[in-house]
Amino acid sequence: MEDIKCCVVSCEKPLDASYWEAQYQSKSIGWDLGDISPPIKKYIDTLENKESAILIPGCGNTYEAEYLLKKGFTNITVIDVAPTLVAELIKKFSNNSNITILLGDFFEHQGKYDLIIEQTFFCALPPTMRQKYVWKMHQLLADKGILAGLLFNRRFEINPPFGGDKTEYEMLFKASFDFLQMDICLDSVAPRSNSELFIEFKKNNQVNVNLYTMSGITCSDCANTITEKFLTISKIVNVSMNSNFTSVLICSRNEVAIDTLRELISYDEKYRIEK
Repeated sequence: MEDIKCCVVSCEKPLDASYWEAQYQSKSIGWDLGDISPPIKKYIDTLENKESAILIPGCGNTYEAEYLLKKGFTNITVIDVAPTLVAELIKKFSNNSNITILLGDFFEHQGKYDLIIEQTFFCALPPTMRQKYVWKMHQLLADKGILAGLLFNRRFEINPPFGGDKTEYEMLFKASFDFLQMDICLDSVAPRSNSELFIEFKKNNQVNVNLYTMSGITCSDCANTITEKFLTISKIVNVSMNSNFTSVLICSRNEVAIDTLRELISYDEKYRIEK
């Protein structure tokens, strides 16, 4: 690959199941490396418990699962929304009972996992969904569960992929997870050299992580004011509002009553919050 490219069309279209299905049907899969990414391969080589429950969301051609099976792991689940892709995976792994292949929406998936591997899933989601991503990852991980993999440390002119940077990720995942690693990869494939962060985040099971829908906020100043008001509650340790002000992620030491949050934003009658 000459450069990191994902799709042949710009993302004015919704990034829904139909969109990704069309990418696989037309074989417009420029993000596909054709092999497991070296940093993830290196990480898998350090894992000892072959019975760990492992999830790979937005799995694509899932070279990661293929490598895990080769290494003797016995409890792997992969999920994607593209029917064409999933049908091919079911056929490919039809004789292997150590992998479960699911067609569906990651955000509706239920389960508990010791490890979730991140590889080009986060960057394929619209940035407005990043708070929902953190909430769902926290929900799916077991008490000592790990989220590990790769995040882009750069921006893109054509989306997806959607990029970001270390500072943004620190604020997004703060308090919900303990940061074990978040460093520039030294062994990325050439087209992604110096543009990937390897992450290893451990679920913080001492906090509640909740996602709320917001309405009535129209500017970043208003969003910042509301964020600051929420942070005045001593139990709350992090607040992250999405980029179009429609959802907010709240991490707290104990559950915060919805009425308490509503009271804080009641100074403007157009503001609404729902869990």
